[in-house]
Amino acid sequence: MKVLSVHNYYQHPGGEDQVFQAEADLLESHGHQVLRYVDDNDRINSVTSVPTSVTAVWSRQTFRRIRALVRAERPDVVHFHNTFPLISPSALHAARVNGTAVVQTLHNYRLLCPMGQFFREGRVCEDCLGRGTAWPGVLHACYRDSVAATAAVAVMLAVHRRLKTWHDKPHVHIALTEFARRKFIEGGFPEDRIVVKPNFVASDPGPGAGEGEYALFVGRLSPEKGIDVMLEAWRRLEGSVPLVIVGGGPLSRRVARAADSSPALRWLGWRPRDEVHAIQRNARFVVFPSQWYETFGMSIVEAFAAARPVVATDLGAPAELVAPGRTGWLVPPGDAGALADAMRAAWSDPAASAALGRAARREYEEKYNAGRAYENLMAIYATACERARS
Repeated sequence: MKVLSVHNYYQHPGGEDQVFQAEADLLESHGHQVLRYVDDNDRINSVTSVPTSVTAVWSRQTFRRIRALVRAERPDVVHFHNTFPLISPSALHAARVNGTAVVQTLHNYRLLCPMGQFFREGRVCEDCLGRGTAWPGVLHACYRDSVAATAAVAVMLAVHRRLKTWHDKPHVHIALTEFARRKFIEGGFPEDRIVVKPNFVASDPGPGAGEGEYALFVGRLSPEKGIDVMLEAWRRLEGSVPLVIVGGGPLSRRVARAADSSPALRWLGWRPRDEVHAIQRNARFVVFPSQWYETFGMSIVEAFAAARPVVATDLGAPAELVAPGRTGWLVPPGDAGALADAMRAAWSDPAASAALGRAARREYEEKYNAGRAYENLMAIYATACERARS
């Protein structure tokens, strides 16, 4: 099979970039030919510039390039990951030539919410969900704290809702969880075209024994990730649960101050993936205190692969990935006291944590490994090709 994989890289590399690369590598490892069409947000000089705003709505350059590439290479499937802002949704229109199957992965909520997260001012926000125009997002300057930049996103959303781009052009949409699928259906996406395919751990880190005597957080240090709630929970534990934090972001300085105040908290900044896997294998358990509608949780399934249980919030994807009493603990979002209690319980009973970790490893082996991901992807491509033919 020949697959054209399309992705707009972010200025700050994240999970979507990793998934794009991992899926392309997975296909190539099974003998498929993968063509990569990419653009990079590092090209943007000003997010509020008129040319960038126009491009976000409809890139004529991308339309011409994708159309020419599809006509010349005749791929069986064109698989879109992120098109915002430089590639633009015009690429989906260009891909529908020669009877080519089109698949789109819904990595975030950008097609329903200008911010892409349903999160504003420290809380979940659905003000733009289902609206023809995302004017509340513009009013609150949700994207990059800029009215102009948010307006450009809102115009893009409104134009392509009117054109039915996401309704008509992809033969299959991929949501990462059933929760995310329901949100897109609420937002007007065609129910019969959205399937669920979770992300996967590309390289099996192997099960760990949790011998490092610490709890672990891995991820971006930003408000929606629940960093403040986690730090407050850790403070309430008074150093009884050593905590290691891996990652960086807007709240790095706050985490650094907390680490300076006690030897029971260590902040390691960003670390290479192999090193992160080693740290995960040695953790007693992993903390995932997110406060927004996560579309997935890579650090959760990576913890499962390392046979580590997870303490997570009962919101969005984590509530679907973590089974209380089987692979971890769930607590209400924003509740530092409940998070502290769960961390204390996880720490105080190593045997129970180890048993949950073994169950988490089985969950990884059943659902989130490369072999299962390949099977799922091939089934989706087969469905898309059949729909394209008919």
